[in-house]
Amino acid sequence: MTDVPFLISIVALNEGLHSGLILIVNFFIVVLEFIGLLVIVYTSFKCFYRYCKKDPKTKLDLAEGLAMGLEFKLGSEILRTVVVRDLSEIAVVGAIIALRAALALLIHWEIKTEIALEKKAREKNE
Repeated sequence: MTDVPFLISIVALNEGLHSGLILIVNFFIVVLEFIGLLVIVYTSFKCFYRYCKKDPKTKLDLAEGLAMGLEFKLGSEILRTVVVRDLSEIAVVGAIIALRAALALLIHWEIKTEIALEKKAREKNE
């Protein structure tokens, strides 16, 4: 009979720790989403200005900035899997992660292609 208060306190401690974990994870999800947003917005404005000045490296810099912003947003989605409770939520988060990962791969492919084209152009001019 003396074990009941102990078990109740363990359950309460477990619930408190779980609630604290959810708060911490949700905070960092918002922080990573915000950082990703800032990186994308900053890069977009910077590259638009450079595009207006006809800078040839604008496309590469934009792709790199978008990839970096997307990495932050992908990190937030991975953190989101920690607090998911329902199977349907897992499917939605998994689909978002898959889409963002596919976008990241496409952007990195674009970066590699652009670097290769720049390298060919430099070799041709030499």
